[in-house]
Amino acid sequence: MNQTATPQPGVLAGLRVIELGQILAGPFVGAIFADLGAEVIKIERVEGGDDARRMGPAFRHDDAMTFHIFNRGKKSAALDLRTPEGHAEFERLVASADICVHNLRPGVPETLGVDGPGLTSRHPRLIYCAISAFGHTGPMALRPGFEPLIQAYSGLSAINGGPDDPPMRAGASLCDQGSAMWAVIGALSMLQRRQHTGRGGILQTSLLETALMWCGQKIDAYTGTGEMPARHRTGHPVMVPYEAFDAADGAFMICAGNDRLFAKLAGVMGHPEWVADPRFTGNRDRLQNKDALFALMGPVLMTQPRAVWIERLEAAGVPAAQIHSLPEALAQPQVQALGMFQSVPGEDFALTAMPMTIDGIRPQISHGAPRLGDANGALGIGGSGNG
Repeated sequence: MNQTATPQPGVLAGLRVIELGQILAGPFVGAIFADLGAEVIKIERVEGGDDARRMGPAFRHDDAMTFHIFNRGKKSAALDLRTPEGHAEFERLVASADICVHNLRPGVPETLGVDGPGLTSRHPRLIYCAISAFGHTGPMALRPGFEPLIQAYSGLSAINGGPDDPPMRAGASLCDQGSAMWAVIGALSMLQRRQHTGRGGILQTSLLETALMWCGQKIDAYTGTGEMPARHRTGHPVMVPYEAFDAADGAFMICAGNDRLFAKLAGVMGHPEWVADPRFTGNRDRLQNKDALFALMGPVLMTQPRAVWIERLEAAGVPAAQIHSLPEALAQPQVQALGMFQSVPGEDFALTAMPMTIDGIRPQISHGAPRLGDANGALGIGGSGNG
């Protein structure tokens, strides 16, 4: 399941990124840059470092699994930014950096003297990326926040699940990791601008803005029509049939996303006459008569196990798939063929790699997460007190 490849310079080799990251959003920015070949220097408190080091049981080197996932490929510099010596060391590092990213609690950058306006005035080529919980403006700009809180506040939890379910948090950290992606996209865009103007600038994004973007399809439908979006669990608001169905041995997905695919589905199920039924002829008809269609489909699908249906549907060109657990998904030949899981050099475990290839090669994890302050000597940083 692990992918190994000959190490080679990443596409961002030569780029220096300073990360003042805690737990997830800021560190994920740094992890993306590191996997793409940038030098990422993670600034940590002298005492304890990133809180993520202790967020869960010790996995390796007394650090939690979360820390290893989001801090691979980086260097750690332990600095006390509250001291003149520590702040001077930070300014020296930033002077040689292209990008500085943080997800510090609102108000902390100003207290520490690492705020965007100040740093970019002293270092005009610097691209400064700030990730907050609720955004850089508005009555809640100074409030801290975390993933489940933002999912709840934004309405994301309310659109997740089925019509009779309580609001549900999405299983993945969509807001934290999504905000990191926007920060990377924005920073790379500003690097392109700097090629022409010679100046950097300030990029701001937040978990709330990211959550609202992920809700955008539902929000825009609501503001455009005045109707609250229905909740569908695995279903789709505007395509039918396009969700999970029960076969004789369990549930599986059918995605007949247009009228041509529905006609093929009806043929596979032995009921080509459904296509001529005015209730089901077009997608809009099926939307209005979804319950009636599903009442007909249900008993037929229960006559065979899902593997049989999936084989028949795939042969006919109708998208269908089994609903996997994580172990089942990891065992799939298609998943294994993608080489998404890389052994971490110098470690005895593997991590999920970046979901892209460049010239046919997936970005490589260069090394594991750093020990606290492991790069102080190489970076010429001496003792600077406790942080």
